[in-house]
Amino acid sequence: MAVINIHVRHLAASAAEAGSLLDSLASEDDRLWPAPAWPPMRFDRPLGVGADGGHGPVRYRVEHYEPGRWVRFRFTGPRGFDGFHELTVRPTPDGGVDMIHLLAMHARGPARLTWPLAYRWMHDACLEDGFDRAEHALTGSVRRPARWSPAVRLLRWVADRAMGSDAPTSESVSVTTASAAG
Repeated sequence: MAVINIHVRHLAASAAEAGSLLDSLASEDDRLWPAPAWPPMRFDRPLGVGADGGHGPVRYRVEHYEPGRWVRFRFTGPRGFDGFHELTVRPTPDGGVDMIHLLAMHARGPARLTWPLAYRWMHDACLEDGFDRAEHALTGSVRRPARWSPAVRLLRWVADRAMGSDAPTSESVSVTTASAAG
């Protein structure tokens, strides 16, 4: 099963400002990834080609990296995720930028079920929370904050109980994300 999933957020900021958020991924001063609402992004070394890591059960290796502009992650797990995801900062004619996330993969084996039934919903929510964090970091506010759907709330509840954690609620995520970003 072919999967193409694209998220775009237009931001009223310079490419250099947005690029600095991209470059902070998985660092001690990560200003883009929506932790603690989602499992943190971690690597075995600083962000750069060859770094191995991921977030939660999703594993990947940094395949390409152009500081301030683009990073591509090649999936190494879960089983059946055959492809990549990437973040791009693209300047726009109005002086702002588009932050673009592209996921392109073939879902094979168990991923033919786990992607459409669970991972897709969680992926989309996590990305939109990250884009909210970016927008807040660059502009001081979020024009239309993302909200978790009932499906995401249910999946988070099930996953959090299975892992024995006290997960944040969807209401605390927007507050946590906004306060962590600012």
